[in-house]
Amino acid sequence: MYGLDRFLPFGEFDFYGRKMLIRILAWVGMLTAVWAMILFFRKKTSIDPRAPEKASSLVTSGVYKFSRNPMYLALLLFLLAWGLFLGNAFNTLLAAGFVSYMNTFQIKPEEEALLSSFGEPYARYCKEVRRWF
Repeated sequence: MYGLDRFLPFGEFDFYGRKMLIRILAWVGMLTAVWAMILFFRKKTSIDPRAPEKASSLVTSGVYKFSRNPMYLALLLFLLAWGLFLGNAFNTLLAAGFVSYMNTFQIKPEEEALLSSFGEPYARYCKEVRRWF
């Protein structure tokens, strides 16, 4: 995002309330990430996204009632805040690319591993709760 903002000669923008929106996105992202991690620590399960098979219990309470991937959602909120801070409209394309990449290369393999580990309860959870928000 920084490189795009630095070297792309167009796409710059500003609007009333941009700084407040940056703060809100960053704070909501931070609170979401911390809440999600606390729930994992309380259940004494792994937060390592590289090894979803290490998960010892299924977390479906708290922020996980609204999003199956609140930690990734928090990263997206940080990216959006950073893109707004830089002020280049094309950074939203990079944020969309992040979502696409995460869905394909991280979330879908995680979901397969969790379905293998937790079976029907996880399948039911996937039907009840959206992937992002």
